[in-house]
Amino acid sequence: MQRLFAEPTAWHTPTLSGIVPAVTRLARAHPARTLFACFTVPREAEAAQGRWVDYYRRWSSVTGERLAPGLLDLVAPLAEIASAEMMFEKPTYSIFGSPAFESHLARHRIDTLVLTGVETDVCVLASLFDAVDRGLRVIVPVDGVTSSSEAGHRAVLDTLLPRLPEQVSVSSIDAVLRAWPEEA
Repeated sequence: MQRLFAEPTAWHTPTLSGIVPAVTRLARAHPARTLFACFTVPREAEAAQGRWVDYYRRWSSVTGERLAPGLLDLVAPLAEIASAEMMFEKPTYSIFGSPAFESHLARHRIDTLVLTGVETDVCVLASLFDAVDRGLRVIVPVDGVTSSSEAGHRAVLDTLLPRLPEQVSVSSIDAVLRAWPEEA
């Protein structure tokens, strides 16, 4: 959950501020087990790969050469919780675009992911499908995800995820915290 989506940019997600308190409670309860995905952008559109070149031609205001410094940083208060070794850069929608993330999961034998963040219908969904395809258990707390598109957000939560009950659990931050005792 980066400032790029929280502040007035081309990718502003106005509802992001509404999920920050709940996501922060979850992260504070489990700081050593909270992983952060950080979307990275190319310096310029032509430095991107494949179809991302056209994407960044359209969204040139969020390329590295035009983006204000610090906008790729995590939002406060998550920035205060995150340690460098728990942050994984990804140039793709899915966190699985980060080889370091996959290595971390394997090294620590992680078999369950609680996915929070933005956007429900883009990055969260891409990560969800990649996690399911790798055989991981996925939990999506509805109060921990949001999108700049309310229609897209609702479609994922109300139509798509109910079709995957064997692979994805839809929950709430409070329910996750009750089921996952706080770290000492």
